[in-house]
Amino acid sequence: MDQLDQHVVRSVRGEEWEQVKALRLDALRDRAAPVAFLETLDAAQGRPDSFWRDRAAGAAGGRGARQFVAEGPDGVWDGSVTVLVEEAGATDFFGEPVERTQGHLVGVFVREERRGGGLAEALFAAALEWAWSLEEPAPERVRLFVHGENARAAAFYRRFGFVASGRVVPLEDGAEEREYVMVRPAG
Repeated sequence: MDQLDQHVVRSVRGEEWEQVKALRLDALRDRAAPVAFLETLDAAQGRPDSFWRDRAAGAAGGRGARQFVAEGPDGVWDGSVTVLVEEAGATDFFGEPVERTQGHLVGVFVREERRGGGLAEALFAAALEWAWSLEEPAPERVRLFVHGENARAAAFYRRFGFVASGRVVPLEDGAEEREYVMVRPAG
């Protein structure tokens, strides 16, 4: 049976903060974490439960964010992606002004043993469908950042219709490491 036949892709519920926390910690333990996430396992483990409660509640409803998970028949969450809505005029994670209303995909993760079976595609489809469904001001595009050394992720994003924006963000002042911004226009 195909993985997609066995999984349900859905948004998280506010009361599922413990599962949100557990999946994030698993993602940060993954061998790809250093080039996939801007957070360390130690930092995430040090956050109080109130942080995780707020995170789950914020990603479960409203316009600001939505987290989608791929839930297996055993109830295990095998993957996740979150859409943040960045409103025109706001400031982004890197302190840069947001020029247009847009979705921002973050926290992309599929468990290593589940990769290659379509879960990432199903998560992205759900995330993009939600972003495009938002009322005025509707997002003009969805963007994501990809580490310069994460070629596998960049190839997946290109297959899913994302293109390089031309914007490159250094991870730290003077650092060699870079994040590349990829975008997918609405429509």
